[in-house]
Amino acid sequence: MSAPGDTPYGPAQPDGDSASLGGVHIKYLHHCPRQLWLYGRGYRPEHRSELVAFGEVVDDTTFIRRRDIDLGEAKIDWVTTGAIVHETKSSRAPSPAHAAQVRHYCLLLERRGITVRGGTVHYPLIRRTTDVPWDDDARAEAENAEAQAHAVLAATTPPPHLARRECRGCSYLDYCWGD
Repeated sequence: MSAPGDTPYGPAQPDGDSASLGGVHIKYLHHCPRQLWLYGRGYRPEHRSELVAFGEVVDDTTFIRRRDIDLGEAKIDWVTTGAIVHETKSSRAPSPAHAAQVRHYCLLLERRGITVRGGTVHYPLIRRTTDVPWDDDARAEAENAEAQAHAVLAATTPPPHLARRECRGCSYLDYCWGD
């Protein structure tokens, strides 16, 4: 019988080292726990991905007046007056992983004593934005995501891979589906 808060990958670790988790960890958790597990063990094929390179170009060529906020474990695209976290994505569709990443950044800033108001995810290719609220429910979601990420990272075996159709464009595709 599992304890409250346990995940399919092991017990949740609510008191884990949150400083070691960046936005990429949270994004990978929501996209594919196996991807997070591999990333946590140093497997980093992103440099070979055309989609990752494209995302970096979009990030480098949009909102060029802003400055990244480097927290050490995470790098926020920018924060505006009033503590609104902004994240730019090259995706053509909003994703729950994007909002989760912004919530994680809000949590990291709040832990540093900053009163955060929320966040915005920018999708320059489709000229849309998505607002990400920051309230007690969002904080709980961010803390739960951290616990789940720690559980995935602590697992001794990788989580199962997703259905192949969900892996299209993933830089980890060869590892999970290679012969």
